[in-house]
Amino acid sequence: MGAVISEIINDSIAQELEFQIGDKILTINGEKPQDMIDYKYMMCCEDVEIELERTNGDIEIFEIEKDFDDDLGILFESAVFDRIKPCTNHCIFCFVDQQPDGLRKSLYIKDDDYRLSYLQGTYVTLTNLTKKDRERIENLHLGPLYVSVHTTNPQLRAQMLNNPKAANIIEDLNWLKKADIPIHAQIVLCPGYNDGKELEKTLNDFVNFKSVIQSIAIVPVGITRFHKNSLKTFTKENALHVIKQVENFNIKVKKHLAMASDEFFIKADYPIPDKKYYGNFAQLEDGVGAIRLLLDDFEKHKKKLPLELKKPLNLSFAVSQSAVKIFKEISDALNSIKNCNCEIIELKNEFFGDNVTVAGLITGRDLINQIKVKNVQNLVIPSIMLRPFSKVFLDDITVEQVQQELSCNIVVIKDIYSVKEIINLLKQH
Repeated sequence: MGAVISEIINDSIAQELEFQIGDKILTINGEKPQDMIDYKYMMCCEDVEIELERTNGDIEIFEIEKDFDDDLGILFESAVFDRIKPCTNHCIFCFVDQQPDGLRKSLYIKDDDYRLSYLQGTYVTLTNLTKKDRERIENLHLGPLYVSVHTTNPQLRAQMLNNPKAANIIEDLNWLKKADIPIHAQIVLCPGYNDGKELEKTLNDFVNFKSVIQSIAIVPVGITRFHKNSLKTFTKENALHVIKQVENFNIKVKKHLAMASDEFFIKADYPIPDKKYYGNFAQLEDGVGAIRLLLDDFEKHKKKLPLELKKPLNLSFAVSQSAVKIFKEISDALNSIKNCNCEIIELKNEFFGDNVTVAGLITGRDLINQIKVKNVQNLVIPSIMLRPFSKVFLDDITVEQVQQELSCNIVVIKDIYSVKEIINLLKQH
């Protein structure tokens, strides 16, 4: 691994010094950075000596004078420069274990690294922290961390994570509270395990840690057709019960602290809460609040929709099963525009199975198989279907390959289904 450069920012120090993509920073002022945390700390000075390894193996030394808070202007292939801390748990609900062979290698990586939690918002269980890790978290006050709690019942957590160390969750939360490290907590809810009375207990236990818990996300277990455990999905009735449990808890603590994910509201056919429910939308990546952002964005920008297009435009929106009903209002508004014809194509997840209904897990092959029978000219998809900063789907099929097979133009909306981006698309016609 190492601190490998993946991008050079224009008009930056790195560009001026002719750093190249693929070059590797070995040391900064004689010290080897382990991760982006070290890098940012080491760069907070006016005189910097960079030891750089070129892609051909040559080593060069750069002595740089800069302002105290100036960065070099580079991005790295990974936020962690040494070995990513692997997950030592074997969770009954682990999505990685529910995947078939043949996908890209990165999809089989199970990390449990506190550094990625701090830097990128990935979830950690805290089961593999060493004494040195804990000291670093305390000394640098690394927070907020995103913590997968799931349950505060020690025996149940050890069972669900298949790891005896997982039983120490209350001790871990007490340590974070004492160190004043803020956290965002996650509960992956599995019917028959940590729901019902167990969820009630977990939420009540969280009251003791209100000083550090900034939000609590409750998400339903994701089950693919490849799973080997006897896990069950949520019914409409059970999903509604979860929503009510969360509402009652928030009333009890007099704060919008806990949030049920969007999937619960869709499953229960229950109105999406207003933005106050989601606070600062800290757990969007966990599917909590994305629909509310979409609805609010539509309400904000719908007055800017044109009344007429200069020439006919046919738009087809590839929508996951979980978003069809929500997106209909937007589709109706677009169809009211003269010369604009908008259709919604509901995608089923044939690869992972019917229980997986989110856009981020749609494969390129599913897109091709389900749309090739339709006469599509302009296909609109959300960027969440693609690997970050790429044009590659989950199964390594590219956007270009899909365009070729479907003989259509694909438009990628970067911000989920940003209405503003849709308006800009319309203006181009």
